[in-house]
Amino acid sequence: MPFLSKILLYPIKSLDGVAVSSATVLEGGALAHDREFALFDAQGKVVNAKRTATIHTIRAAFDLAAREVRVWTPERSPQSFHLDGDRSALNAWFSEVFEQPVMLRQNLHMGFPDDTNASGPTLISVASLETIAGWFPDLSVSEIRQRFRTNLEIDEAPAFWEDQLMAEPGQLLPFQLGQVSMLGSHPCQRCVVPTRDSQTGDRLPQFQAQFSQRRQATLPDWAVTRHFNHFYRLTLNTKVPPSEAGKHFHIGDSITVGVPT
Repeated sequence: MPFLSKILLYPIKSLDGVAVSSATVLEGGALAHDREFALFDAQGKVVNAKRTATIHTIRAAFDLAAREVRVWTPERSPQSFHLDGDRSALNAWFSEVFEQPVMLRQNLHMGFPDDTNASGPTLISVASLETIAGWFPDLSVSEIRQRFRTNLEIDEAPAFWEDQLMAEPGQLLPFQLGQVSMLGSHPCQRCVVPTRDSQTGDRLPQFQAQFSQRRQATLPDWAVTRHFNHFYRLTLNTKVPPSEAGKHFHIGDSITVGVPT
């Protein structure tokens, strides 16, 4: 039976993630601490990997219980900051890296997801990651994981199993993951980020074209083809109703699929 095998949170948008054994649902449908912070420039625009490859060179290690982050780059030695008490110093560190004023903003309602209409955790099967790694012999499963940055991974399920957790466009498919009721929405449209090395930002020139070709060729029979106006799509975007706020995901949770609403 498919079960939840990995939970990944990305406390600062576009930086490294942290694996946890459980995660709490926020009122806005996202996971607590996932994309809780994002960087913004002086014009109020988000500073993320879509806009600048520099962010790929930043390494971050989080201690969520202590509310601390340790950051470094190839040119800068590791430094530790308290996410709340050292905010000004952390902003100054990021400003030096990007060579422009930037600052962290915080959202405790839903974080800073790319899709605010489907703000729930993204979901993928482990077999999907393994299959995609097989398309690119020079890339490991770990590297594919870091490029696509999904929250919930499902094991004991075939490749692209997550494609069946969505109904026709405009509908939502209910399913239960552990104690949490969720709604499958659509396959996530990908951006430039997965084409880049997660550590250096170097771009693999034919990644998007090769991915799309293979994705189309291996699209499972259970996928709703009307969601695929193009095939550069991967992972399930979800919604989590406000009634689920405060509930928890745990490693080992099983999935029960419902009917479209």
